[in-house]
Amino acid sequence: MSLNIAFLLWLILVVVHDFRMRRVPNWLVLAGAALALTALALGAGPLGGDWRAALLGAGAGFGVLLLFYATGLMGAGDVKFASALGLWVGLPALASIWIVASLIAGAHSVLWFVLKRWPFFPRLALMLAGPSRAPESGAPSGRVRSIPYAAYLALATAAWMVWGRQS
Repeated sequence: MSLNIAFLLWLILVVVHDFRMRRVPNWLVLAGAALALTALALGAGPLGGDWRAALLGAGAGFGVLLLFYATGLMGAGDVKFASALGLWVGLPALASIWIVASLIAGAHSVLWFVLKRWPFFPRLALMLAGPSRAPESGAPSGRVRSIPYAAYLALATAAWMVWGRQS
């Protein structure tokens, strides 16, 4: 049970950091991966020590989102976080988490677009846009990342932990 609480705290750190900075640092990703590996070794994770599902989840999280990174639609931190997340939840749960996170991210982008065109709530539009900064160096498209996708993955995972998983 204490590993689940540590995992939930890790998710909260990812949410806060991604919303505030629009990036997920490597130390935070590595901490989550180490936590997932510890849970797997102890058989205390939601998968009960199913290494195959966890490794498939990590590979899928990395591989699928790497395509979005390569096209400039996502940051590298999002890709690495999805891989660490897949290690924790495994491949079966990762698909439903992706769907929920993508729906939330889609709502974020639609709301941001609407508020940019019709500034009814300028503070909300600024909050959705994220911190003002230059485009990420080394990003294929050179665009500024405005959607905190790792945060939405973390929120969807927290909801899955509370309501979705069948233990």
